[in-house]
Amino acid sequence: MTDYQLPLPKEEYMYPGHSACPGCGEPISVRMLLKALGPQTIMNVPAGCCAVIPGVWPTYSLKVPLIDHAFECTGAVSSGIRAALDHFGKEGITVVGWAGDGGTSDIGLQALSGAVDRGTDMLYVMYDNEAYMNTGNQCSSATPCRANTTTTPGGKSHQRNKKDIMKMMIANGIVYGASLNPAFPEDFMEKVVTAKNIPGPKFLHILSPCPSGWKFDPRNTIKIARLATETGVFPLYEYRNGETRFTKDLKNRKPLADYLHLQGRFRHLSTADVEEMQSILDQNLQKLLREE
Repeated sequence: MTDYQLPLPKEEYMYPGHSACPGCGEPISVRMLLKALGPQTIMNVPAGCCAVIPGVWPTYSLKVPLIDHAFECTGAVSSGIRAALDHFGKEGITVVGWAGDGGTSDIGLQALSGAVDRGTDMLYVMYDNEAYMNTGNQCSSATPCRANTTTTPGGKSHQRNKKDIMKMMIANGIVYGASLNPAFPEDFMEKVVTAKNIPGPKFLHILSPCPSGWKFDPRNTIKIARLATETGVFPLYEYRNGETRFTKDLKNRKPLADYLHLQGRFRHLSTADVEEMQSILDQNLQKLLREE
């Protein structure tokens, strides 16, 4: 980790007036990411929530350049931006590919894998709202098992687990990887600064609670995000030099039910379902702790 210290930077690189839904976790994370990276940043985004959040011409809510492109192209566009900067001798600029779970784990996986394989000096960020939210909450490979979506109205099959995209990226050859949660801003920004200062392909996995898709009160965004980590659903860790280190305690966890019961997408679950999910989560986390 870095020696990054509070207070957080006062500079803002995201204007008020963006077009995100009330309570959306994504603009919170964009704001913190840009605070940590500073103005020497170029972002690119595919189709998805962040393609519309910055606003529609002539309005624009970011203070850094942003390239909008097709759904599957984030890795390729990131490589292209880096190649152009290198060609013209532009140094000290961070290239950020910012894409959702559908645009990363599913549709954009091939381009992302290619960019990592090429060793592109980029910061790829997957904001994970666990479904295709911009088009109406359809199931993605990052949707957790048993979650209700418009394409899994009875809940995603318990035999279909959430894709472990970080393990795939580590196997692919990233030089740094980390999970981030906007409910823990110091941990979040430390990891962003660490990633910024390492050359090569980096991958950040950010939890992005979605009030409309997860069906919760928009006032509870940070509460739910915090519970995701405190229950062990979304552990915080970083990967570097072949080693994984957890940055938040996994041993003293809150009950999974505290997290599930705040979200309408899990309202159909029985007590037995929740108990089974808790047991599976405990087993998976024990395995993670042994591997640390």
